[in-house]
Amino acid sequence: MVIKPKILIVDDERFYINVLVELLRDDYQLYIAKSGEQALRRVSDNLPDLILLDIMMPEMDGYQTCLQIKNNALAADIPIIFLTGKTDQAAEAKAFDYGAVDFISKPIVPSTVLARIKTHVSLMQSRHALEQQNHLLEEKVRERTNEIELVQDAAIYSLTLLAEARDQETGEHIQRTQRFIKALAQSLQSHPKFQSFLDDKTIQLLYKSAPLHDIGKIAVPDAILQKPGKLTTVEMQEMQKHTTYGGDALKHAEKRAGSSSFLRFAREIAYSHQEKWDGSGYPEGLRGEQIPISARLMAIADVYDALVNKRVYKPALTHQEAIAYIEQQQGQHFDPDMVTAFLQIAPEFLKITQQCNAGLSDLSQ
Repeated sequence: MVIKPKILIVDDERFYINVLVELLRDDYQLYIAKSGEQALRRVSDNLPDLILLDIMMPEMDGYQTCLQIKNNALAADIPIIFLTGKTDQAAEAKAFDYGAVDFISKPIVPSTVLARIKTHVSLMQSRHALEQQNHLLEEKVRERTNEIELVQDAAIYSLTLLAEARDQETGEHIQRTQRFIKALAQSLQSHPKFQSFLDDKTIQLLYKSAPLHDIGKIAVPDAILQKPGKLTTVEMQEMQKHTTYGGDALKHAEKRAGSSSFLRFAREIAYSHQEKWDGSGYPEGLRGEQIPISARLMAIADVYDALVNKRVYKPALTHQEAIAYIEQQQGQHFDPDMVTAFLQIAPEFLKITQQCNAGLSDLSQ
């Protein structure tokens, strides 16, 4: 069933209403209004596809009626054709100034009216079809984006499980540091040095990529990764290679998948989270702001978590002892501005640790 376009005829003269109804009734659904006020009610009740509007009407003339319609957000795009006994150029110019799409003088020529109406209805229908197509495309883009994010999250989860299979402490460490880095990044959003970088989208990407920071440990031998005592110099050198193992793997992923913010942050964090502000870290000995912001954030999250949790090679420190150590390393191991922010939100780190450990304990029972 073909739905006819709806036209609202606004005129206070019965003669012209009858003429237009007779001319248009076969091809359009017609609505009648005999005043500007009545026209506004008709538009509010049932939005037409096009309006034929007289200018010279009592109380509210066509110009004011047009203005009121255009001020209605729901009706603003409805094409309005002025159909009037006024024939001077000033009246026509004013009509277009008020938002009309066309101007037809009375007495009307039926073929002209039909042609003009058909043109503007077709334009309106084409615009609506294009808008609908755009909505469909936007929806498809959203669906595709969601699919990509689900695959990305699944890949991170799978890699995290691999890390947990090698070292349960590493798996638990991953979950806590993910939340630490988000909390620290959010606390720095208003900082002049970081506000242009740490927008909400970037923080979410950092949160998602943080679990991959120790992914290189998968390549470290069990004898070293799970050794209960102090590592030898050779063993320590091998352990330190986890940064290059992880960074190189993610670099290859970037080359195959194409550049993306997520993979870039994951690579930066995996490769550089053991660098130190004073240049004494590894693997490259980067100094100060040479170290990516993502890796500087992870450095604090990583060290805090290592300090307050028991490892096979050391006992846990208290929260206050960890704070004291990180403050002592301000400007040496860590970015000074990030340490200042950390000190302000340190209670949140403690809360995250308690929540994660409680949750992990519950899951193990």
